[in-house]
Amino acid sequence: MPFLLAMDLPIGSQVPFQQNPQLPLDPIQLAIPVEVESKFVESFDPVARATVLADTLPRQWCGTFKPFDGNPTVDVSLNLSSLKPMGQMVDIRGSMNLGTVTTPVQGNLHAKSDQLDLIPLADVLVAGMEPGGMFLGLQDFSPTSWSPPRLVNTNAPSGAIGGRLALSSTCESVPVMPLW
Repeated sequence: MPFLLAMDLPIGSQVPFQQNPQLPLDPIQLAIPVEVESKFVESFDPVARATVLADTLPRQWCGTFKPFDGNPTVDVSLNLSSLKPMGQMVDIRGSMNLGTVTTPVQGNLHAKSDQLDLIPLADVLVAGMEPGGMFLGLQDFSPTSWSPPRLVNTNAPSGAIGGRLALSSTCESVPVMPLW
């Protein structure tokens, strides 16, 4: 007689039990190494790469920020003062010069995916940027895009909705010509 699973069974009735042939595993079978058919095993260690990135990542970056709304391009320099590996992440602290505005920044760089989030902490930023937003990068520091804290800027409803930050670790300095 078929019965529904939601149906109450009478007290004292027995339910047939079928043992899984794979369980319990024999300890001898557990000691045999498993062979992988495709022979591809991921040997990447993101924790070790985070440590290497914290030691080798350039401390100075230069580039430009171009707002999407047509405001003028701004020169940017980023100075990293602290890089600490934290598991698969690198904790980033430093300062950023956006034109004439200097702001402290903090962020994270994921060692496995190379994704970056960088948050400027100043209350006043350049045109095209509103406090509370962040730079998001999918390939380390360049290119990254500005992600505003909201889609509509309350200070200027027709204001910027983002921009592009392009940084390079090779900052060229202008050669100084001697006077004599």
